[in-house]
Amino acid sequence: MKLNILGFNGGYPGPKIGTSGYLISSDGFNLLIDCGSGIMSKLEQEIDPFDLNAVILSHYHADHIADVGVLQHYWQILYDQRKYNDFLPIYGHKDDLSNFNKLDWFNFTKKHSYNEKTELFIGPFKITFKKVIHPVSSYAIRVEEVRTKKVLTYTSDTKFFPELIDFCKNSDLLITDTNFGSDKKGELVHMTSKESGILANESNSKKLIISHLPQTYNLNNLLEETESNINKNIKVLLPDINQEYYI
Repeated sequence: MKLNILGFNGGYPGPKIGTSGYLISSDGFNLLIDCGSGIMSKLEQEIDPFDLNAVILSHYHADHIADVGVLQHYWQILYDQRKYNDFLPIYGHKDDLSNFNKLDWFNFTKKHSYNEKTELFIGPFKITFKKVIHPVSSYAIRVEEVRTKKVLTYTSDTKFFPELIDFCKNSDLLITDTNFGSDKKGELVHMTSKESGILANESNSKKLIISHLPQTYNLNNLLEETESNINKNIKVLLPDINQEYYI
């Protein structure tokens, strides 16, 4: 299983880095999780967008879905260049029907729903979901490569809560929403660096990538704060859009 991080900024894209988008590939199958602002440009550098086999959206905040529309337009406008005559499945939750219904785009993309009870088998992957705590309905996503049993878990946007630990248990790679430094106070709708470290530690994950990163906080400090809350042999990384991660 290979991961390409296409974007990792929270809220809005930077000059060279988009918001949330994660391309997971195995055995010729390409799965995109979230499709935020700037993701299509980076995706085109990695694969032909017609080689996407499925898209899963964790929730409908703009920094996670901003490029869904342009992906749909790509599939429509360049129709004659498609290698196959099938449509692109896009999976989203039905808690927000207005946004869910937009995932259908003529004969080019087709909406599919998931919820906490869903066990989704697509390509080489088994995928399960956990509803998390955010101002809008949002779901953590656990991707297991069936053949190898390797697991990538993505928290999506969420505050920390204890039940998240079990969902992330024994992840080979954990990607956490780490939008705040450890000193952030008040009511939180994202995790802090400290909470990401605790989640990786308590879930017995092997490797942690902190993501959904803030624009105005020193990222090396964020990394050090996360590491300081881990007492196990867990590798902690900042995301890199120029690197391939093998799980």
